[in-house]
Amino acid sequence: MSDSKKYNVLFLCTGNSARSIIAEAIMNKVGRDRFQAYSAGSHPNGTVNPYALDVLHRLDYDVTGFRSKPWDEFARPDSPKLDFVITVCDNAAGEVCPIWPGQPMSAHWGLPDPAAVEGTAVEKALAFADTYRMLNNRISAFTNLKMSGLDRLSLQRNMDDIGKTGAASQVEPQQG
Repeated sequence: MSDSKKYNVLFLCTGNSARSIIAEAIMNKVGRDRFQAYSAGSHPNGTVNPYALDVLHRLDYDVTGFRSKPWDEFARPDSPKLDFVITVCDNAAGEVCPIWPGQPMSAHWGLPDPAAVEGTAVEKALAFADTYRMLNNRISAFTNLKMSGLDRLSLQRNMDDIGKTGAASQVEPQQG
C-alpha cells in the first residue's frame, strides 16, 4: 500500500438510499486527496432517502449527484478498479457479491438502518444524524491510516476493528 496512491472505495448497502450514500459523501469530503468513494446497492430502491440528503445538505455537502444504483455497475470490466469494498448494512454483508475487478479488500461496518426508524420527523432526522456521526468517525479513522506502513493483513485487521468499534487498533495518522 502507498500513501501517494488515490484509492477507490465502494460502500454497499441493500437499498443504496441512506447509509451507503452518506458514507460515499463523507469519504469524498474527508478523504478527497487519497480516496474516491462510490456507493451502490444489491437491490437499490431507485431513490435516495430525503432524510439522508437533508442531513448531508445541512452539513454543507453538495447533494446534487447522488443516486440509488445497482452494485453491478461496479463489476463491469470498464468500472473503476476498486481497492476497498465496505458493507454498511447487515443484509448486504450476507449476500453473494459480484466478482469485483482488482480483488479489493473488504470489510463490514454494519450500522442500524435509519430509514427503518418509526416516529416523528425529528426522531427520523436524529437517526440519520446518528448514522452520519458513526460513519464520519469510522471513515475518519480509516482515512487516517498510514497505508505505507501497513501490509494487507494489518490493514485488514484495522478495517475490521474500525467496523467493530469505530476506531482502528493501530491507527497511525497520516504525516503531512
